[in-house]
Amino acid sequence: MQVVILAGGYGTRLSEETDAIPKPMVRIGPDPILVHLMRYFAAFGHSDFIIAAGYKHELIQDFFADFKHPWNVMVINTGLDVGTGGRLLKLDEYLDDVFLLTYGDGLGNVDLNQLEMIFAQSDFRVVVTAVRPPARFGSIKSSGNLVTSFQEKNPHDEGWINGGFFICDKQVLSLIPNLEEPWEGEPMTRLVQESGLGVLHHNGWWQPMDTLRDKRQLEAIWKSGSVPWVRTELDKNA
Repeated sequence: MQVVILAGGYGTRLSEETDAIPKPMVRIGPDPILVHLMRYFAAFGHSDFIIAAGYKHELIQDFFADFKHPWNVMVINTGLDVGTGGRLLKLDEYLDDVFLLTYGDGLGNVDLNQLEMIFAQSDFRVVVTAVRPPARFGSIKSSGNLVTSFQEKNPHDEGWINGGFFICDKQVLSLIPNLEEPWEGEPMTRLVQESGLGVLHHNGWWQPMDTLRDKRQLEAIWKSGSVPWVRTELDKNA
């Protein structure tokens, strides 16, 4: 199955890295986060990638021209000031009837087989992965000037958010009104109204790379040698 990776934004919140390169090309260990993400999909048997590039797209194209890999990779320049929905519209002619979709700046150990199964066994037009947001701050409770409780923030108190791993029916492109529209805007609203949006609740590991702090956390995980987004043979046989 095709995997579409949205990789065209400016990445302004990571400007320390993205002034020179596009955000998906920021390295975690020896490789860009984009390559880590692609290896994860490939571990589930998906090796046909369409990268919706934009900002500094030529750097992504040049990288895959030289990078040795067993995948089929197509890098499409979808423009600069284009919404995430608009980038999908620009891929219309390349897409199969059903495709996987994700963002090029986050990692997780999402069960893609389960994601596909929910889609195949339902009438949903899109299935989204819901995740818990990473805990960023501690929680303080007080009475007057006295602290009565100080504890780490529990991400399970924060509800569910869009984890960025989707499976989609190509026909949903008709719900994107223009090139400026975000995928997360009117298309998602319409799908909810039409009861066409399903969900996989992912209780496992997930981490975006929105800031330099996030990038450093991913680097620390990589250096630790215990890397949750790398599938082992045991994982694959589970």
